[in-house]
This record gives sequence, C-alpha cells and structure tokens, in this order.
Amino acid sequence: MAASLFQLGLSKGDRVGIWAPNGALFYLSTLAVARAGMISVGINPAYQVPELQYALNKVGIKALIAPERYRSRSFYGMICKVVPELLTSHPEKLKSSAVPSLSTVIIDVDDKRALPGTIGYQDLLKIAPKQEQAKISSLQSSISPDSGVNLQFTSGTTGQPKAALLSHYNFINNALTVGVRNGFEENRKHRICVQNPFFHVFGMVVGITTAAGYGCTLVLPGPGFNAEESVQAIIKEKCNVIYGTPTMYVDLVNKVRESGAKLPPVDVAVTGGAPCAPKLFLDIRDVLGVKQVKTIYGLTETTAVCFQTLPIDSEENILTTVGHLGDHWEAKVVDSEGNMVPYGKPGELWMRGYGNMLGYWGDEAKTKDTFAEDNWLKTGDQFVLREDGYGKIVGRIKEMVIRGGENIYPKEIEDFLNSHPKILETHCVGVPDERMGEEICAFVRLRDSSQTMDRAELKDFCQGKIAHFKVPRYVRVVEQLPRTTSGKIQKFKLLESFLNNKD
Repeated sequence: MAASLFQLGLSKGDRVGIWAPNGALFYLSTLAVARAGMISVGINPAYQVPELQYALNKVGIKALIAPERYRSRSFYGMICKVVPELLTSHPEKLKSSAVPSLSTVIIDVDDKRALPGTIGYQDLLKIAPKQEQAKISSLQSSISPDSGVNLQFTSGTTGQPKAALLSHYNFINNALTVGVRNGFEENRKHRICVQNPFFHVFGMVVGITTAAGYGCTLVLPGPGFNAEESVQAIIKEKCNVIYGTPTMYVDLVNKVRESGAKLPPVDVAVTGGAPCAPKLFLDIRDVLGVKQVKTIYGLTETTAVCFQTLPIDSEENILTTVGHLGDHWEAKVVDSEGNMVPYGKPGELWMRGYGNMLGYWGDEAKTKDTFAEDNWLKTGDQFVLREDGYGKIVGRIKEMVIRGGENIYPKEIEDFLNSHPKILETHCVGVPDERMGEEICAFVRLRDSSQTMDRAELKDFCQGKIAHFKVPRYVRVVEQLPRTTSGKIQKFKLLESFLNNKD
C-alpha cells in the first residue's frame, strides 16, 4: 500500500486524509502512510461538507481515503459536493478549484464497482509492481524520526480547528511509556477493547501504536461506539483490557447493569479524554469487575499522554488525581505572569518533553502563542501539581468544552449560529451532564424580541453544516447578556443562570 501511494504520484511529506470510522481501512492506511514517509490526517467521520472542505484545504491534502458510505451517509456523495470535478475526472488526475491540493480520491466499495473519478481501495494492493514494493524497505532509513507522521485537528478559540503536527518520535515514545504504565512489558498477550475513535490521538497512539509496539491484539466492537456491541465484543473476544472515555464507561456500566451480562476477567480499564468522576471509577471497578482502573491525562499537543496512573497505585490517587507525571516529562504550574506557583496551588499547567508537538500546520502565530520560552507548552488547563508528582485538573483556563471526549470550542459554534437570520448574538457555555460530562447551552439574543426559537429550530439549522456533537443540547433565549464594564460577556454568570433554571 505504501508503494502504491508513490505510484499514484505522491511524495514523502505529502498529506493523506483518512476520513473513516474505526476499522481495517483506517488501521492499514495509517500504517501505510507512515511507512511511505507521508503524513496521515485523521478526519472525523461526523464532519459535514463544510467541515470536510476546511480540513482538506487547511493542511493541503493530496490524497483522500474514505469508505463509500458510513451508516446513512454517502461519503462519496459528500466528497462530490466539495469536488464536483470528481464526477468527470480521470482517476489520479483530479484538478479541483475548491481544493487545489487534492489530486487523488481512493474509495472503499463493497463490490467491484468503479466510482467515477476514484481509485478502488482494494486496488492499492495491486498498483505497485514488486520492484517498487521492495524500495519501501530501503526508504525507511531516510525517514527522519523527527519528521511529521500525523496531523490531528483540534479546535481553537478562533472558531476553526487547528492542525497539530506530531512526529514519529512523538508517537513511538509516547506509546512505549503508556505500555510500561499499563503493564504490557510483562504480558504481551493482552486483548484490548478499543472504543475510542482512531481519528483521535487516544485511539491513534494509546490504541494503534501501543498495541503494535507490544504485540497486543486490538478488538474493535464496531465502526463507532455502541455499548451493546462493546459488551458483546469483550465477552466474545475475552478482552482483558478496555479503553474508553468517561461517557463510554457510563454507557458500558449501564448496559451491563441492565443486561446482567457477565464480563470475563478484566485486568485494566483505561479512561481518558475528559475528567472522570470518582463514582464512575468505582462503578467501572465494581460493576464491570475490573481489577485496576487507570486514568490518563494529556492533550493532542502532547501526543496523548503526559500524566498516567502508576502500575501499582492507591485507590485515593486513582480517585482524586489524573495520575502521576509521565516518565521523561517535565511539568510546572504557573500564574498569569508565567511564574511558578507553590505545590498544591492552582495555576496553568505547562509541559515540556518528548511528546510536545512540532507545531500547528500553517499557523506560526498560534504555534508561538502555545509555546513559552524554552519549549514549554501551555496546556490552558487550570491544574494543581502535588510534590509527589500527582496532578489534578481544577478547571480550564481555555473555554473548551469536553463533551463525551470530543473537544469543542464555543467560539466556533457561536460564529456559526450568528449566521442564522433570526439571531443577533450567541454565547455558548459548557454545562454539566451526567452522561456526557458536559453539554453545550446556547444563550441567544434574537433580532426581533417578539420572535421565539427552540432547540428543534436550531438543530434543523445546524443539520448538514456542523458535526452533530457541536449542536447545542440546550437553548436559552435572553433579552440581555451579563457583561463586564468593558463589554466582555461574563460566561460564568451564564452558567449560574443555567444551573439556577435547569428546566
């Protein structure tokens, strides 16, 4: 497959988009792109047409790999909306006005039909002659460990996702250290139920790369998360390790309680992607019968994990912290001036180490803003660091909302909703939710105060334009918004208003 990418006219360093749910296509494509010295770009399968077009252009994707369909959506049809030239183009010779970088579209179809303008995914196993395949092995020594291997989209306060560039060095070393903390060195026969999506750094690094490095087996319950499928996969495949976000574990615990299913012995359950409540930790242990529950903390920009539960840890540390500082990492907590605060005092967490990203693709200003002097990466998280190396999240300096493990920045949603003809102004805040951790509440001011708006109308407006997880769960129509004397919106007062008037 790596050799075939070169035969299609791609070169080292080119970006290859993978727009797909979990499955063999995503797994194999990621490894082939890395082996070719190219850069894979994971694209959320929930993206709608405008979001797909933005992603393609943001990082200059040259080839796009996707299934023909996923669930009820035609990926091929959506690609044609972005690139209508595909319908009349010769495969490998696409010229798009909307996405100038894109030259090749590779589609996985269930049968042997040839979709106009595309190359069949199965053909990647046949395109390159044997002599070209042999060249891939000799290519490996010329691929620098410090070169980019993957681009991860992560939302920013500007309202449009940034693309964090991660290296081979980032991936391999983070995966190795994660495996040590999970006990994979001693036993390489683990069967890991991976519920996290591969387009996220959790699924990509903690999932794919760690398993490959330690010879573990990955078990994918289905293309997307479904608690019933997870239960059946764990039982059928005798999984002894589970990966998931807190929201996934909430559903998994509830499904086991409802069904009375008996899981096989589970040695380790790893949770990350969002803060996990102590009650949920206990439910994972007691209801799922897990011997040890582990937590991880990290960012896309730190290649997944920089704090993690130790191999043997106390229940108190597991319940009240995000784990111990990772091996070969440095951490410090600073005030608003960048000065270190004493242990036990809250401030912004800064990280430095092997996992720090190379930077944001095509965004030097944002990269410089994220890094302080001496390569310290600003996480934006309000954090308490203990003298013994354990840490705890106490809030977020950034406005990011984490809904079921999905990172959402309100500004992106606000900018979109403000394009609604009835809306004068929108401000979104994260509000507590028992299942998802957080949901979005949109506070809107209408142009005409005599009009009304409910969530159904707002949801209809969002349909097909932004991903489903970004659509606000709650809508509050207000006449005035709380502001400071300088005119800034006081979002903490919006949250207070929601909590005082949940109905």
